[in-house]
Amino acid sequence: MVLGRGTRLVAGAMGVACMVLVGPSAPSGVLFAGSLPVEAVRDVVPNRVMTWNICNPCGASDVDRAAEIARFAPQVIGLQEACVGDVEWIRDYLENLHGLVYHVEYGTVLQDWGRCGGAPWSPGAFGQAVLAAAPMTDVVNVEYPDGGSEDRGYMAVTTMVGGQPVRVFNTHLAQRRQEEVRADQTGVLAADVARHDRAIVIGDFNAVPDAPELAGMWALAADADPECHSSPTGTCEPTTDWQSKFDYIFLRGIVPLERRVHPTPYSDHHLLHSDLEPA
Repeated sequence: MVLGRGTRLVAGAMGVACMVLVGPSAPSGVLFAGSLPVEAVRDVVPNRVMTWNICNPCGASDVDRAAEIARFAPQVIGLQEACVGDVEWIRDYLENLHGLVYHVEYGTVLQDWGRCGGAPWSPGAFGQAVLAAAPMTDVVNVEYPDGGSEDRGYMAVTTMVGGQPVRVFNTHLAQRRQEEVRADQTGVLAADVARHDRAIVIGDFNAVPDAPELAGMWALAADADPECHSSPTGTCEPTTDWQSKFDYIFLRGIVPLERRVHPTPYSDHHLLHSDLEPA
C-alpha cells in the first residue's frame, strides 16, 4: 500500500508516540524520543547551507537524522547516500516534529533494493537529494560517464539563498582509491559550475583538499572555510570519523561568514554547514 504524505505524517506522529511509551523496536535499539532536540522549534536559518553524507547503511533512524538537521535548521541542505523513502520521511519529520518546512528534489543515480528496500521489481532509488526552504527550479540530474565501482552523479537546482537566486550543486564522487575516475568526474562537474557566476557546490568528494583530482574545483571556487585550500599547508578541519576532510561547501561568487563541523553518532561523516554573507 502506498501512503500519501498526509497519511505518513499522521502515521509518523503515532509511531513516535508509541516509541515514547514502549521504547525502541528498531534493530539499532535507539530510543527515538531521546533523540529529539530539547530546544524550542526554530525557523529555518537564512543564508545557512549544509551538506551531510547520511551513511547508508549505517542503521540510523530517520527520526534521528531529522533531529540532527533540525539542530541547525539550514536554508538548504544536500544529502548523499540517500534513499528516496528515507528523504520523504526525514522531510515529514522535520515538518511534523520540528515545524521546519522544506521542498525536496532528488538526484538519484542508482536503483538499490538492498540499501533502499522496496521489492525486486521496484527497488528504492539511491543517490543525492536537496532540501530547500524555498522552491527549486531548473532541476538537473547528471550521471557521471564513469561512476567507478558504483554509479555516481551530481544534481543541480536553482533556489533562493539570502534573498537571491543561486545555483546549488550536490555531488558524491567515486569511492577512495579511484583517483583517475574522480578527476574525470570533477571535470564534468566543474564544466557545469563554470557557467554560473554565483554557485554553491556541496557534497562528499571522497578526496582530501590537496588531492590532484580536486584541482578543477579549486580553480573555480573557494572552500567555505577560508583557512582551507588546496595546498598541503592549508588548515582543513576533518569531516569524517577517520579524520579526513572529504566533505565540502565550495562557494563561487559568494562570501562565507562562519563555518562549523559537527560530528554525529548517526553517520561516519560529520554535518558541515556554513552561514553565508547576504547578497
